[in-house]
Amino acid sequence: MTAQNPTPVETAGDAGPLVYKPTATEVLVPLGFIAAWAWMMWNGPAFLMVFSEPGPTVDALARRYAPANLLDWLSVVLVVVLFVLGVRTVKRAPSEWQDWGAFDRVSVFIGRVTMGLVVILVSVMVWEVVLRYVFEAPTLWANELSLWLAGFVFLLSGLYAMQQRSHIRIFLLYDAVPKWLQRTFDVISTAMIVMFALALIYGGWGEASQKFMRWETFGTAFDPPLPATLKPMVLLVVTLVAVQAIANLVRDWNLEPVIHTAADDIDPEELERLRRQVGSD
Repeated sequence: MTAQNPTPVETAGDAGPLVYKPTATEVLVPLGFIAAWAWMMWNGPAFLMVFSEPGPTVDALARRYAPANLLDWLSVVLVVVLFVLGVRTVKRAPSEWQDWGAFDRVSVFIGRVTMGLVVILVSVMVWEVVLRYVFEAPTLWANELSLWLAGFVFLLSGLYAMQQRSHIRIFLLYDAVPKWLQRTFDVISTAMIVMFALALIYGGWGEASQKFMRWETFGTAFDPPLPATLKPMVLLVVTLVAVQAIANLVRDWNLEPVIHTAADDIDPEELERLRRQVGSD
């Protein structure tokens, strides 16, 4: 027996489209994870000085940064605890992909973290606009912090897109071939993603590790560690994307073929609202 295609749940009888209402845990855990991760990342040099061998690099870090304290170690514990809790408690929205496994939980929780980062990013931009144009007191940190947050959003959203199968795909040839050839295409595309990830890790490991170990900063007044954090994050996220691609291949192997049409681009909730408006008129 072949599995049915896991489609999102759009309506609940005559009650209209289901509205996803996250619980307090689903909101607070990603936000708490962001706060703990931000503290740990901002104090990254303190951990580098602990785990790195003595040398010029450690001496240079010691001249600029303080050693790790209790709050720094507490942030590490909170990152682990909140990550595990978030992965275990994350739930699917009705509009999201309904079939998932163990690793899909990781990707969806990271997607929730990314959504929280978007909210923080917008808040920082609004704060800067108000201070700059209303109070004429611009900050020194909003621009660099926006770039930093946007970089993480850009990277992490790719993992969520892969889990949701929402990346760009061209189905003109794919829909015209039998299932066994579609599986062949899926294997080839997944293999190419894995090879790209391996090539990127092989080519970028040296530069990323160097920037991380010397905690390279942006060189501005705020001076955030964009190179030291984003370069390694690229390698980490591309690895997760490759693992998610393999997980998708395994879980979608026995799904029935889907014929894609122009109707796929129609938002069911928007269509339902239009129907209600026409009916009320």
